[in-house]
Amino acid sequence: MRTTLCALTAAGLLAAGAVSACTTADDDSGGAAPRARAGAPGTGKVGVILPDTTTSQRWGSDDPKLLQAAFDAEDVPVDIRNAQGDKEEFGRIADSMIESGARVLMIANLDSASGSAVLERARAAGVKTIDYDRLTLNGGADYYVSFDNEAVGRQQGDGLIRCLRERRIADPMVAYLNGSPTDNNATLFKKGYNEVIQPLFDDGKMLKGPDQDVDDWKEEAAVTIFQEMWTQTQGEIDGVLAANDTLGAAAIAELKKTKRNGFVPVTGQDATVQGLQNVLSGDQCMTVYKPIKQEADAAAKLAISLYQGVTAAAKDRVKDVESGAYVPAVLLQPRAIFKADVGSVIADGFVERDAVCTGRFAPLCEANGI
Repeated sequence: MRTTLCALTAAGLLAAGAVSACTTADDDSGGAAPRARAGAPGTGKVGVILPDTTTSQRWGSDDPKLLQAAFDAEDVPVDIRNAQGDKEEFGRIADSMIESGARVLMIANLDSASGSAVLERARAAGVKTIDYDRLTLNGGADYYVSFDNEAVGRQQGDGLIRCLRERRIADPMVAYLNGSPTDNNATLFKKGYNEVIQPLFDDGKMLKGPDQDVDDWKEEAAVTIFQEMWTQTQGEIDGVLAANDTLGAAAIAELKKTKRNGFVPVTGQDATVQGLQNVLSGDQCMTVYKPIKQEADAAAKLAISLYQGVTAAAKDRVKDVESGAYVPAVLLQPRAIFKADVGSVIADGFVERDAVCTGRFAPLCEANGI
């Protein structure tokens, strides 16, 4: 028997209007069901698996807090866990959630291979799936919620060009510190900043320097890689396109050794406390702020709708470059943050003023009107 549902929660799904809903509940009749099949609408729970606590502050503090608040506001049970960078643990957590009655599973994968295996097991058990922040290539998730990651990359590229021009550096050599090659977001970031910078390389207005990925976004690996870049170019690097604040900090640490920090523009992303402090001090030229509350709220509302048995129709869609399939998506817009914009991130409540404006950064905040 199929029951038609039309829920108010679906109509309100995403204030931005990216998703609307009014469809049918799952049909559990007909055919042999998997051993751990999801329960009826409004039963069980929502499972959320986050990747680690080291590559960005968001995974250890911001996302768990914001997601929990969003589910609590609707009185929907949620189980939020972190895999701590361990792919096997990621799989164990997923199996535990499926077996204990998760009706919806939301994941931010560690890589597409392990993430795809998890999504396949969830699908076999009748569990609805959402890729959170990172698309799982060849994963076949029901939905994808993230920021427009190519736009993130374009903002980084535009930001670096702006900072190089402000410093009037002629024919600058630009080095790339890219994110993890197993993270599809890193591929999209690079596609975005290449779109902006490559034409300048082609025209001879900039010189292409070293270009390397950083496995698993690890800062210690990025430090070693940038040291090698600096040596290889005999310290001739004039700008660094670093894919996030952690990788940017690695480059800045090496630049400080030669007192080139503040002279060589470095980009970033995530608007971390450290990243914002580096922007205030002038060691980092910009970061990209992704209002994570918007992402968490959008993903939670979508998950809640699915939990209640309502299938949502997404305004956006993204192509899985491996499977060729299109995944219904909610894509939010990032914001470029320069020194004059740091106060707006604090005003949003994304980071605490006291966390950013401490010690030697206090007078920098005051000078910047924060």
